[in-house]
Amino acid sequence: MPKTIGNPFTWAFGTLRSTAGYVGAIADDVGSEVLTPPEIRTLTYDDLRQSLRKGVEDLGAFRSDVIFICLLYPLMGVVLVMIALQDNMIQLLFPVLSGFALAGPVAAVGLYEMSRRREKGQPTSWLAYIDVLRSPKFGSVVILSLFHLVIFAVWIMVANLIFKATMGPDLPRTIPIFMEQVFTTPGGWTMIVVGIAVGFGFALIVLAMSVVSFPLLLDRNVGLPMAVITSIRVARKNPGPIAVWGLIVAGSLAIGLIPALLGLVLVMPILGHATWHLYRRAVV
Repeated sequence: MPKTIGNPFTWAFGTLRSTAGYVGAIADDVGSEVLTPPEIRTLTYDDLRQSLRKGVEDLGAFRSDVIFICLLYPLMGVVLVMIALQDNMIQLLFPVLSGFALAGPVAAVGLYEMSRRREKGQPTSWLAYIDVLRSPKFGSVVILSLFHLVIFAVWIMVANLIFKATMGPDLPRTIPIFMEQVFTTPGGWTMIVVGIAVGFGFALIVLAMSVVSFPLLLDRNVGLPMAVITSIRVARKNPGPIAVWGLIVAGSLAIGLIPALLGLVLVMPILGHATWHLYRRAVV
């Protein structure tokens, strides 16, 4: 019998059933994973430089495939900006755009897989994004991705509360008026300082939890708890290099946002591939 496209209710039911399957898969992972924690290396600042260099090399090897896929990132940013403008949420433009740092590890999962295959000498292309769906750890990847999205949503809500607490309940009517209020009023300066401090806290949590967890899930027989714990161990053992890595990621994403978000087409794949190589240097 030929396959047909189901109605929305059928699709929703199938999605819920798949999600339940992912949760069950994670429960199995906890019992079947390798229980010995991976050994953690001490990172140097040269490791960061070499990881970035290899990330650029991977981009060169996958140039056409990666750039085609990564066009989705600026498009997603444009959609979020348009939603904020149409719904009179100008005050959330910067929190939404800065949230790319929180969602970046999720968006780069396919890039990790491409670098993994190139390292092993296996042929690969943009289809690696699809092949991730067949990974035995895909359920864990989904749950960790959902957790990142929850953090992103909480960050947006907290950013809105900071705006109301510092600037008042009235919403800005236009971007120029909002920018003037931000940079010329005490409330605006307070919002900047508090917002940056709180945003840094959110970014620190995501960085510690995901600096190696996604690549580790794709590469080894470990479950979600072990992957997250290992990532936190890497951050604790290498606070200096990991902090610098976080600044590199944040600064690169900020640069990528400037030319109408188009810089993300190059920034995202370099950071994604480089993160894989940083994982290989951090975990034995």
